[in-house]
Amino acid sequence: MRVAVIDIGSNSIKLLVAQRAPDGLLQEIVSRTLEVRISDGIGSGKPTLGAGPMQRGVAAVAELAADARRLGAETLAAVATSAVRDASNGADFREKVRSAASLEVRLLSGEEEANLIGRGLTTDPALRRFADFDVFDLGGGSLECLCFRARSIERAISLPLGCVRLTEQLAGDCARPLGPGVAAAVAARVGAALADSGFPLPVPRGLGVVGTGGTLTTVRAIEAEARSVTLAEVDPRIAVSALRALFDRVASMDLAARRSVAGLAAARADVFPVALATLVALAEHGGFESYHHSLRNLRWGVAAQILGGS
Repeated sequence: MRVAVIDIGSNSIKLLVAQRAPDGLLQEIVSRTLEVRISDGIGSGKPTLGAGPMQRGVAAVAELAADARRLGAETLAAVATSAVRDASNGADFREKVRSAASLEVRLLSGEEEANLIGRGLTTDPALRRFADFDVFDLGGGSLECLCFRARSIERAISLPLGCVRLTEQLAGDCARPLGPGVAAAVAARVGAALADSGFPLPVPRGLGVVGTGGTLTTVRAIEAEARSVTLAEVDPRIAVSALRALFDRVASMDLAARRSVAGLAAARADVFPVALATLVALAEHGGFESYHHSLRNLRWGVAAQILGGS
């Protein structure tokens, strides 16, 4: 059976069409991402989806749903995360999607989101050698943190540390270079949230750390452009020192300059410095020196749930 999953995130809307291969592994048929940010205003005390972002989001979901149906998906699922979950008018958005795309949107709780990300990661053949590891998935609205022990999820939490949210709350005018105190403010916010969450840190020495989400994908895409290779040819192990160096580079740029960086999507350029600062702060609090990047997260977990099996 061929299934399609649309992930309605804060910063982008993504499609995965997949099926089980003869060997039982989950196999990608098509993957597509639309950089449609519906979460403007998520950093406010009472987030509301604006009319423009909502309209763009509905159009993006309808476009991806049409793609999935053309590709012969027998089952089509849509899930929404932090932006819709936190918005006062999230139900209105879901109704508009239902009307425009004939598609019911499943609203995930933070815990459900984290657990489905974890399930998606277990489908990644590159992670088969990982038994005990921690996972950090940074999105636009939230950060999911998971502990895997013996390849089963032992702990999963969701924290309001997404890059769009923190950029709105801490960065000021995104058109200008980041102020000198922004990285420290991000680090303080990350440290306080982690301490309150009770998530076990630092990461035990020798334990693997897996990172997912658009920021790490972008880091690899920038490296791929610089070397004129494909993203798959870039080492998935991303050193925290490399993230610090990239932060220093882009934080000193204004928005127009960041949008000219090869490999960095223009729609993500405003939040990218704060996203890097968040990943660096997370590593400093966690006491680890690198992330192993995986492209398999929420969409893959939903697909695996629908198809059953491991």
